[in-house]
Amino acid sequence: MKHSIKKIFLNLNTYLFFILFTSFVTLALIFEHQLEYEKINNLKQQQNIILELTKLKQSDISIALIQFNGKSTQLLQEIDKLRTLYKYNYTDRYIFNNEAAYLADLKKLSILTKEFNENANILYSQKLKEDSEEQDKLATQNLKKSFYTIRTHIDSILLKSLTSNQDKFSILLKIATAVFILIFFPTLVFRRHLNLIYKDINYLYQIEKNKIKHAMFTIEGDALSQRISRKSTLSDNPTMLDPVTNINNYKGMINSYSEKKGLKDSNFISLTILEIDNFSKSKRTFSQEFTQVILKKIAYTISLYELPVDTIARTDYNQFTVILSRTTKELAYKDIEIIRESIAELKFNSPEKGNILVTVTGGFVIKPNNTNIEEATRKATEILEYAKSTGTNKIYQLRDLAQKGL
Repeated sequence: MKHSIKKIFLNLNTYLFFILFTSFVTLALIFEHQLEYEKINNLKQQQNIILELTKLKQSDISIALIQFNGKSTQLLQEIDKLRTLYKYNYTDRYIFNNEAAYLADLKKLSILTKEFNENANILYSQKLKEDSEEQDKLATQNLKKSFYTIRTHIDSILLKSLTSNQDKFSILLKIATAVFILIFFPTLVFRRHLNLIYKDINYLYQIEKNKIKHAMFTIEGDALSQRISRKSTLSDNPTMLDPVTNINNYKGMINSYSEKKGLKDSNFISLTILEIDNFSKSKRTFSQEFTQVILKKIAYTISLYELPVDTIARTDYNQFTVILSRTTKELAYKDIEIIRESIAELKFNSPEKGNILVTVTGGFVIKPNNTNIEEATRKATEILEYAKSTGTNKIYQLRDLAQKGL
């Protein structure tokens, strides 16, 4: 089975976008992981500040109070930092749904911190006032109690963070393994496909007549190879070429279509006969030289839309046959309409009549698999004759006949 380069590159485009997306997600997770480190460091720093507040030098209470005020304010600021950091922790907030519990822990930490600051402030204020020893002892006990309570709460937050990180790591490990598999195997496939495409191109690039035999991997490569072979055959056999336009004549069209049959298995084959309006052999309006200019220009315009799987030919004095292979019937009709419009946009300067416009009228059919090219040509001719009877510069289909009850 031959592969389409277009399809391979479309899949490659999707694959590269997937890699870009996973890289972005990985970067976001790394950023979140860094936030977890900052959160843990923040909590440990709070523990250190609390410990320092219990051990301020009491030889100079005034200085101790100044230090206390600074560090107690820093404690509350650190809690605000934790709230800010958590805004960017999307995994915990939206996947593990831990937002309510975490914010509740921070709220409790804020309350305990304020209680601790208050107890510490009472102790140092009493020492400054030189209150009774009993009051100092009570204040010291309250500060120790607050210290152990807040430290225990911070430890519980750290433990929850550790447990949450372990759960996230377990899930991320599974995701990373799956992503690696999704990237590893397609990479091998695309490497192989690109290597085979390169071999096709390298084979086509050779100009020697006696090439080493090569089995084409791609549809496009096979079509180009056949076209090169066909051109060689046609140049050796001029009876398959139209001498004026240098494209296929009827015999060359049949030969070309037969060679390309294998490339069209999954596509719809359309056959359209295009006839130049008001341009017949019996009523020659222009000189032979100018007539040939028109025919060559129209043939060239049609060939601009020819794909490797298509066949075009001049099959009568004023008629061209266009065989298209497309993925849908609609696309085949759309492309033949584009060809008609492109021909209508051509401008010619006739020595006899000055500037003139040339249009074509056509009969379009989709060739069933069980009919031959001759039968499809006969049906297209029938549709063309009806189209000509209704006007010019149009493409009619089988349904246009059906609508008229024919």
